[in-house]
Amino acid sequence: MRTLPLAIAFSLLSTFASAADATDPVKEVMKVTEDNWNTVDSEWKYIFDADPLSRLFSKKFQSAYAEAAKHPAYDTENNQPGDPFGYDVVTSSQDGCPLKEIAIVPSPGKNGMTDVKVTFKMWTCIDEAEVKDSVNELHFDVIQEGGKPVIDDIHRVVDNERDSVIEEMQSIAKGE
Repeated sequence: MRTLPLAIAFSLLSTFASAADATDPVKEVMKVTEDNWNTVDSEWKYIFDADPLSRLFSKKFQSAYAEAAKHPAYDTENNQPGDPFGYDVVTSSQDGCPLKEIAIVPSPGKNGMTDVKVTFKMWTCIDEAEVKDSVNELHFDVIQEGGKPVIDDIHRVVDNERDSVIEEMQSIAKGE
């Protein structure tokens, strides 16, 4: 009789552990992004380099990136496919300030997906109050793949409208 309550407890613990882990790939992406914007002295780290791309992103996302990378936004030095974006995908910018007030909040999505909302202030080094206090918002679709949480898409929110990085990469791959 004691086995059933223990089994239920372990089942619930593993469910909560999975849900808590959904933010892990998002936290890593945000840490890299934060580090990139904190200083101009260190080398920029790309969240879509081979290692983070293979560890933090879904196979669908990796495939869309591989196709989009055949149409790089700039020439590469080694004639390999380059980054298809000419800007930082997370901040939607080529310029910015050190990121401040980063908040990462997961919530249940549909079909086992976790919606991880991220907000941050990006323009804190600007003197204009309206710009300085503006808050960027994005959402990461996190799914379980191969027994671990991975990012399946990124949505930037502007004027209450969400875009899709997957859709952007598909457009780039089509030469649009």
